[in-house]
Amino acid sequence: MSQSYLDAVAHSSRPAMPLSGRAEQALPFTVRVVSGRSALMKAVQIRQAAYGRHLPEFAQTLGAPEALDLRPGVAVLLAESKLDGAALGTMRIQTNRFQPLALEQSITLPASLAGRPLAEAARLGVTEQRVGRMVKTVLFKAFFQYCQQAGIEWMVIAGRAPIDRQYERLLFDDVYPDAGYIPLRHAGNLPHRVMSFEVDSAERRWAAAGHPLYDFIFRTVHPDILLDAAGDAPGRLALPAAGNYVNSMRMDKLAA
Repeated sequence: MSQSYLDAVAHSSRPAMPLSGRAEQALPFTVRVVSGRSALMKAVQIRQAAYGRHLPEFAQTLGAPEALDLRPGVAVLLAESKLDGAALGTMRIQTNRFQPLALEQSITLPASLAGRPLAEAARLGVTEQRVGRMVKTVLFKAFFQYCQQAGIEWMVIAGRAPIDRQYERLLFDDVYPDAGYIPLRHAGNLPHRVMSFEVDSAERRWAAAGHPLYDFIFRTVHPDILLDAAGDAPGRLALPAAGNYVNSMRMDKLAA
């Protein structure tokens, strides 16, 4: 996600449909939480294809749903084309409501984050098509909105170089500024930079920074981000009320 792309999105044409001071913008794709095995497999396939372009050996391990995909407190997002239903992108969100974040296998979080409501985004992958850049931006917005609705205080990510620079531009900060890149067990022991983003102060900080995506995130309504349309998805939060997860029987049925 280059700075030139951020600028292009920020200044792209928007429908003039004010909703309480905000515009509504339709997208050529939808983003929702997967709610069945077929949707989960589409997410797995786009995930593996995306990783295969940069980490082919690691991608070979991603051909099936991972155990974490099906656990309580986890939601897998899927972006699908409106034209033909093709998978365009995916992201996995794990909250720490039921268990520590996956990255905590490799790093002890500082006191400022320990015991707080957290959500980790991982397994981000998008299509090679040109629309993939927009999909990546919308997946970030969906992650942010998911955290808002679920009462999450801090978004946490682990980014390998050069992807970590994208999160810098989104105003994520290093959890341990002097730690550099840390090998992560759940990411094939590849070195990643662990970064965090405070949810409640995001709008104020982005406004103060004059961020090029401020209007896109905070002043534009995207009806095609459907976070509450998945019903009883595997391990997902029942939005907007946080805390109701599907039971283990439903997850077992999905995994079968």
